[in-house]
Amino acid sequence: MLEPGFRPAVLAVRAFDALARESGSPVAVRMALEQTDGSVFHFETRLLPSGHAHSAGNAAHLERFVKFILWSRGGWRLHIDAPAGEVARLQAHYRDTPAGQFDSNFVGERVFDRPLAIVRTPDLPPERSVTKPLGRHLNGNRIGFDLGGSDRKVAAVVEGRVVFSDETVWDPYHKPDPLYHFDGIMDSLRKAAAHLPRVDAIGGSAAGVYVNNRVRGGSLFRGVAQDLFDAHVRNMFLDLRKAWNDVPLEVVNDGEVTALAGSMSLGENAILGIALGTSTAAGYVTPEGNITSWLNELAFVPIDYNPDAAVDEWSGDYGVGSQYFSQQAVGRLMPAAGIDAPADLGLPERLKIVQALRAMGDARARQIYDTIGTYLGYGVAQFASFYDLRHVLVLGRVTSGEGGDDIVRGARQVLEVEFPELAARIAFHVPNEHDKRHGQAIAAASLPSIAS
Repeated sequence: MLEPGFRPAVLAVRAFDALARESGSPVAVRMALEQTDGSVFHFETRLLPSGHAHSAGNAAHLERFVKFILWSRGGWRLHIDAPAGEVARLQAHYRDTPAGQFDSNFVGERVFDRPLAIVRTPDLPPERSVTKPLGRHLNGNRIGFDLGGSDRKVAAVVEGRVVFSDETVWDPYHKPDPLYHFDGIMDSLRKAAAHLPRVDAIGGSAAGVYVNNRVRGGSLFRGVAQDLFDAHVRNMFLDLRKAWNDVPLEVVNDGEVTALAGSMSLGENAILGIALGTSTAAGYVTPEGNITSWLNELAFVPIDYNPDAAVDEWSGDYGVGSQYFSQQAVGRLMPAAGIDAPADLGLPERLKIVQALRAMGDARARQIYDTIGTYLGYGVAQFASFYDLRHVLVLGRVTSGEGGDDIVRGARQVLEVEFPELAARIAFHVPNEHDKRHGQAIAAASLPSIAS
């Protein structure tokens, strides 16, 4: 393990909960997270009683818990039944700290169009939510695309069969001109369309949050100023649909398509897909085979409770998923493993160095992948407290080659040793080569429904 200071969130929560129970008078906290469509999700935790020797830890425990549900479920109003002082501290965090303000602005205002509200009340609204089927339509001539942080992929699909695929390197993160994004996507779509007799539907996946084909926010567009985002990015995919004669078009978060691709390939549900790419993408398919209104933005959920953990440069918070399940994790661990690289070398190139070393049997590269596997094992144990899991699909550029096997093996070992009940219930999967190359594109292309 290359990071001896790693303090897995699941173990920290377990220890805190045990301390609260052992106190003899734990303080029950009930929460209801509300979305604008009326969906409400209930959660519970415990705090230490006032006067306990470690009660100062209540604030951090509650804040980290709320952060997890805010980014995994999503919502704009948190109804909370908790001591007044703890609620006041939580409100102050989201009002006054940079990391809290980022979460409040992104999840509350950008995703749900409302300022984040934290309301202390003993009367929680009843729990309610809606799920719906996603994709799995394979008829006709379709284009599927996937927009990542370092490349964009596209495929032409005829009756569920890929007849053309292409991958183009791009660098969207810090590009301020919305036309860079629009023109890049159009270029990929035109390449695929050239291999189809006609285009019946277009489906896509992209990093970020999308509601009714509108962009609510995402790392791909982080370089675009807010006024330009509102004017040209928010409705970008509606504009693309117009440019393609208003054919059925659906765009969703890339994590959702990752989970859908896994479900279609495995023929299984209750699946969490985790893509280790430039950042972290995740999606969830319910035991019934549906998707939810959840955000599933695991790039921002707390993974490491060490306050000195790595800081995410976008959100400004420490110990969050993007630093543990991504190319960023590989780059961050290289110095600890004793692998040198030029300071100005990009993350994709750093990953290639580590992959090449691992292919040659280099023990230092193996250490990096083993460490990421340890992160993943503890992460999945934490996720299992909030998701009904039977399967975990692990994919993304970081998992290519022997390193992907190291990661999955390490994750399995963590569950077997620390969480045997989860090890017996949860299976890990890595896509085969066909699914790695085409599974995401086929799943994306299957999103829109068209007449038979």
